[in-house]
Amino acid sequence: MVQDNQALMGKEITERYGQKLPFLFKVLSIRKALSIQAHPDKKLAEKLHAKDSKNYPDDNHKPEMTIAITTFDGLCGFRPLEEISHFLSTVPSLKRLIGESAAQEFQSAVKGHEATENEHDTMRNKEALKKLFTALMNSEKEAIATASKDLIDSAKSQGDTFAGNGGPSNTGKELADLVIRLDGQFPEDIGLFVLFLLNYVKMEPGEAMFLKADDIHAYLSGDIIECMASSDNVVRAGFTPKFKDIPTLVSMLTYSYAPISEQKMSPVDYPYATLSAAAYSSNSSAILYDPPIEEFSVVKTDLKKRGAKATFDGIEGPSIFICTQGHGTISVGPMTEEVQPGFVFFAGATAEVILECSDDERSFVTFKAFCEFNGKESHRNGTS
Repeated sequence: MVQDNQALMGKEITERYGQKLPFLFKVLSIRKALSIQAHPDKKLAEKLHAKDSKNYPDDNHKPEMTIAITTFDGLCGFRPLEEISHFLSTVPSLKRLIGESAAQEFQSAVKGHEATENEHDTMRNKEALKKLFTALMNSEKEAIATASKDLIDSAKSQGDTFAGNGGPSNTGKELADLVIRLDGQFPEDIGLFVLFLLNYVKMEPGEAMFLKADDIHAYLSGDIIECMASSDNVVRAGFTPKFKDIPTLVSMLTYSYAPISEQKMSPVDYPYATLSAAAYSSNSSAILYDPPIEEFSVVKTDLKKRGAKATFDGIEGPSIFICTQGHGTISVGPMTEEVQPGFVFFAGATAEVILECSDDERSFVTFKAFCEFNGKESHRNGTS
């Protein structure tokens, strides 16, 4: 469609991205853990594609944003170093798998400056974390199987006291239940141990997080909106029967470590959708999730009353609308279409779009992904 009519994309978007949409936009319903993975930055993507186009089919980067539709949980980014040290001391099977000397070397290297802001110490911490993670990821299959049995036995028998009562971010019961659940999906998988190095996050509907290229993550369960730069490049290393590329993964990560709160986003009111009187009176909303990249932003619209409307100003770029709840209509010029959950619509550049709720029982909820370089959508709220 856009290849045959470039005006739908807008002049600047076409000049920058050619005849392709700059983003991918979809709903994921996760019932089984998705792979432990990261996406390469632009420079690495070009190298991987040139070397192995079968497993890395394009040369683009893939930063992504996740917005929870239902309760969601996942593994995202490396934990604060003091938490990792805590688990090395309180999860014997993890320490044995990594190796006593490697674990002690890490703990000694970061002790006393786990949360430092000194640049030199931060680089030393990242090198220590890289060495620890590499040792774990290069564990022998037989050693993983033996350690997994011990880990599951501990999770089942210890409950609340598992993993030293869980540490500051998660309870022991929470981690024990997680280990048992994931073992049921991927028995004897290295991911059962990787989870002690990564932040375990839960998000409620409407909460969101942004993942830069090179951020390690695994989505575990829940329904989410996912928007990302247009790429199919994935470097996998666990919870998957697909191609794994452990050498690339351990070498590409930035090894930044921080609480998950630093990756969560704070949406703001979207000022370029005009709400009708019925929308205002019913506390309807249009909020913007605006990551610090140019390829995409997302607006969630929640119209809570029959007849409530949101009118979106035309922008100099393409938009895609996905409905996740309720019933309504979408209008562009003289054309009006019925909308229900699962329906997807494309709106070309400069098109004014009107959404209207026609549901008496449920809110009419849609998500709009768009790209525009200048003018109204140039605001960046970043991450909180």
